[in-house]
Amino acid sequence: MKIMIAYDGSRNTKLALAQTLTLFGGLKPLILLMGVAENPRDSTDANEDLFQQEYRELKEALEEGKRFVTDEGLGCEVMIAEGDPRKMLLQATKKLVPSLLVVARHSHQPDGGFIAQSLSYFVDELDYMTLGSVSSFLARRVECPLLILPSP
Repeated sequence: MKIMIAYDGSRNTKLALAQTLTLFGGLKPLILLMGVAENPRDSTDANEDLFQQEYRELKEALEEGKRFVTDEGLGCEVMIAEGDPRKMLLQATKKLVPSLLVVARHSHQPDGGFIAQSLSYFVDELDYMTLGSVSSFLARRVECPLLILPSP
C-alpha cells in the first residue's frame, strides 16, 4: 500500500500526516510525501531568491516529515516538484499510482463576494470556501481514492 500525502510543513499538513499515520499506520503503508514549490511569476532576481528560499524551506519540511514517519516505523519517500501544486499532485498520482492521496483542507477567504457573472463562478467560489483550491481541483480530477482531512 502506498499513501501519497501533499505536504508543505504547514500546521494543517502536519496534522494530516499524524492523522494518516493513526488511521493507516497499522497497515504498514509506504508514505510518499509530496511537496510542490511554486515557480515565480517572473524571472527577476528577487523572485528567484524568494523561490530558492521557499524551495529550501520546503525541502527541510519534507525531511522533517520523513523523520516523523520513520520514527513511527514506516517507510517514507520524499518528492519535490516545481510548478502549480494542483497539476503537479495530479501528475504525480498518475505516475506513481498511490492507493490513497491525502490532502489537508486549506480554506481561505475567497477574493470576491457572492455576486458573480456566472453560475460556474459561484460554484468555484463555493468550492474554494469549503475545500480550498487544491482540494477542489483534485476532487474533480484525481483517479485514485482521495482523503481530504479538515483542519481542526
